[in-house]
Amino acid sequence: MTTPASPVGLHRVVEPPGVLPQAARRLDTSPVLWPGEARVRVERLNLDAASYRQLRDAYGGDGDAIRAEVLRVIADRGKMHNPVTGSGGMLVGVVDEVTPGSPLGLRAGERVATLVSLTLTPLAITDGLARWDGRSEQVPADGHAILFARSVAAVLPSDLPMPLALAVMDVCGAPALTRRVVRRKAGTDGRWSDGFVPGNGAARPVVAVLGATGKSGSLSLAAARLSGAVHLIGVVPDAAEAAALSKAGLADAVVVADARDPVALAEAVRRAGGPADVTVVCVDVPGCEGGAILATREGGTVVFFSMATSFSAAALGAEGLAADVTMLIGNGYVPGHAELALDLLRTAPGVRVLFERRLREEAR
Repeated sequence: MTTPASPVGLHRVVEPPGVLPQAARRLDTSPVLWPGEARVRVERLNLDAASYRQLRDAYGGDGDAIRAEVLRVIADRGKMHNPVTGSGGMLVGVVDEVTPGSPLGLRAGERVATLVSLTLTPLAITDGLARWDGRSEQVPADGHAILFARSVAAVLPSDLPMPLALAVMDVCGAPALTRRVVRRKAGTDGRWSDGFVPGNGAARPVVAVLGATGKSGSLSLAAARLSGAVHLIGVVPDAAEAAALSKAGLADAVVVADARDPVALAEAVRRAGGPADVTVVCVDVPGCEGGAILATREGGTVVFFSMATSFSAAALGAEGLAADVTMLIGNGYVPGHAELALDLLRTAPGVRVLFERRLREEAR
């Protein structure tokens, strides 16, 4: 096609007109490329944790029903956009074709991970997800996806198994944003890999991570450690997760608490060395906003890195508690986020232990 194309994909919006692809009801999935686009042959989808949990709970763990619903959503919307959670995930595939006007720097034949949400990525599935049993977040698939000029993608590293690299890249925005927030609190000014470099007389912050054994949680703990945190509190839901986190050695204090119980969570974090200067929310269940706010020191920061978060509940809850905290939405993109997350996986043994544990459990 030679007519002008929007770098953010407006030309792919079928309905309603005038909205961005993420907000669209339906996208055009035609494999014919517009100027600036690239087409990827899909190999695997990675559903985000909140979306997969919702599907699993809604269908009682019935893999066939989960698969049917994912296929229905993709066929209906031209993208994977869970209508309940509003979230999607990301994918891995091989670049099929790149138009001369594409600024993405990709070449045909490269295996890439898309670092933008499936909720805004035109997606067509051709194999009925026949190789997926519906019992894991990672979904073997055949089909194609379209990347816009403003999309983000990264070539998969050759030194890591594809499922592991995909799992890391799915949440790579979390450690990058955690690093930024913790460094600002700590007054660090060195490169992240140099560890703590005191600056401006700032105190080293206490950091609490809710959902600390999850993908984004474990990476956030590792990033906080290298960015100047003085004390790391990992919050998990049960004894088995606590044992796994203790073995991984990523936190200074391990707390078992229900993140949906605000008072109990805040008290548990306090006993473990809090309140926190920075609280990172990585849980995949709703109802954790109040607890995160109460667990955070006045003047502190809460980073919500979960698609299960109700941002109205967070805002109104903080107001009702007269809590002077800064609340940030983790949007999944920070420059250099993929490189940072992969480096943390390679250099922090505890992170890799937890990721491989999760992948083993999903494979059962």
